[in-house]
Formats: sequence, structure tokens, C-alpha cells
Amino acid sequence: MTAGPTRVDPHVKVLDERVVERARQSGVDALVYAPHFTRLPEIRGRAERFSTEDVTVVPAREVFTGDWGNRRHLLAVGLDEPVPDFITFEAALAEFERQSAAVLVPHPEFMNVSLTRAEAGAYRDRIDAVEAYNAKLFGRQNDRGRRIAEAFDLPTFGSSYAHLHGTVGTAWTEFEGDVRGEEALVTALKERRPRTVVRRRDPATRLRRLVEFAHLGYENSWGKFDRLLLSGMEATHPRHIAYDGRFDDVAVY
Repeated sequence: MTAGPTRVDPHVKVLDERVVERARQSGVDALVYAPHFTRLPEIRGRAERFSTEDVTVVPAREVFTGDWGNRRHLLAVGLDEPVPDFITFEAALAEFERQSAAVLVPHPEFMNVSLTRAEAGAYRDRIDAVEAYNAKLFGRQNDRGRRIAEAFDLPTFGSSYAHLHGTVGTAWTEFEGDVRGEEALVTALKERRPRTVVRRRDPATRLRRLVEFAHLGYENSWGKFDRLLLSGMEATHPRHIAYDGRFDDVAVY
């Protein structure tokens, strides 16, 4: 357990022994694991499996609100019950609030998948932090998040947003005190505890950004085609049997 500050990477998409070891070597104390299109029980199970004495893995969900043409991603930390993708933005926020989860805004104003500046301002009382540094994105893209946070006096966070193993350890958010556990991290986020966004600036990290951005192209081409046309209903689709009809009235599909 850490006695001083805690280094948290608040958003990673990959998790195995190599990821945890890279985090440990980088001095990261906690990883927030939030893979796409994966139900909460599976995420929680893997988080428990790969947590170690040195690195705690916290389960979370990046929920895709809205339809494919008007998506708004929200990162929820501290969920007790599953929340599907493809429900309305308001329904997702209401469910997060019902479960007292921390609500984070990843990669603001990025492509058509993120909250805009106007939306962040309109919902600032229901948002716990805005991403001001994402290791997958470039300077101008990250500057937007920082300016949004400053404009609406919102706390910030920085993450590796690692979709590939090598990106883990390139960025993190350092909190005062020990916030390694899920409950402690949620409390720190909701109470807006002091934190510092830290990022590496070496040539290897800059190269890693290019590799990650190329991977984004794959995700938005073949990966999307596979999900939409070949793989059938998403595991996190609101009409999936796992949700027992609870979200049928707020589903966008």
C-alpha cells in the first residue's frame, strides 16, 4: 500500500499480467479498467483477477450514450449494477447518479464521440472531472480538454487511454493520499480532491502515441464493421437479455 501520493491511470482498455507489470515498473499504483462493449461483471472479475499487492485494478465502464451518429462517451467509476451502451445521455447520467458513481468526461470534443464544450458547461454540476491529457491524442486535442475544465472550473484527470500494452505508464493522475481502492478513488473524484496530471515526454512515448492513433483507425474501420455486421448483438446492447428489459424505454436502437 502507498503511504504518500497515489498514481492512478484512470482509463485503460487492456488488462493482463504484462499491463500490470508495466504499471508497476512505471510506479503506477492503480489502473481503472474500462474496456469497450464489455459487461460490468466481466470487467469486475478481470479487475479482481489481475490486481496485485503493488497495482490495484479498479473496474469501470465507458458507456456509449446515444446512437452511432451522435455518441457521447461517459466514464463511470464505482458502478454496482450494469449499465448498457446505446441509451440516452440523460438516462445514463441518471443511472450513474442513482448508483453514486463518479462521472468522468474522456477525450472531450474528440471526433463525434465526446462531450462538446457547450455540453460540458451545461452538465458541469453532474460531472466530476474532465480529461485534460490523453496519451493517445495530440497537443491541440488535449488543449481542448484543459480549456473546457478551466472554463467551467472542473477538476481534471490524465490517462494513458491504453488500447495497447506499451502505452501503459505514459500518463497518470497523482492524488494526495492513498486512493488505490475503488471506494477511495470514487470518493476522491466526487470530493474533487487535489491531484496532478503527469505525463512522459520522451521520444518513445511520442512514438507510442502514433502507434495508438494508428490503432484507432483499425477500431473505426474493420473493428466497427465486425461489431456491427458480423458479431451480432453487442453484449452491452440495452435490449440484450442480460438487462432484463430494464432499459428498453431509454434505448436508442
